[in-house]
Amino acid sequence: MPGSVAHVSYWVGDWTIVVPVDKLIAAGRHLRDAPDALFDFCSDVTATDWPPRADGRFDVVYCLFSTRLRHRIRIKVKAAEHQPVPSVCDLWPAANWLEREVYDMFGVNLTGHPDRRRILMPEDWQGFPERKDYPLEGPGELLMENPLDWLKLRQAREEADIE
Repeated sequence: MPGSVAHVSYWVGDWTIVVPVDKLIAAGRHLRDAPDALFDFCSDVTATDWPPRADGRFDVVYCLFSTRLRHRIRIKVKAAEHQPVPSVCDLWPAANWLEREVYDMFGVNLTGHPDRRRILMPEDWQGFPERKDYPLEGPGELLMENPLDWLKLRQAREEADIE
């Protein structure tokens, strides 16, 4: 794993390493198999959205735990909007549903996943609800460019429902 880590931090008792996307699997395999690491459990996979950031819109974060040595670490990768991020399901089977959630909510392009389908939203849902540019009212016919037009239409609909 030497040479593949872009950044290391220790904050509030937790270690985080940032690795390039193409080094994710190698770093994960090392952390799982190294005798002084033994991170055998992927407890969570999540993402954060940074739309204006130039070096990758998403941070995909893998929270790992060693059940034998009782310590934890986070692996973080920065990925552009359509950049492929390899699935870690072969390393940690528990990541399966967690990665599906990251795909479903953020639209992160997880490749090599055994079952990349939506898990929380209907299959025909448009968009990814956890992105910062996702409309607060959801997709649909009520989306308008002028917020005042939208408020007038919403008020008219509510008044029609009351009568």
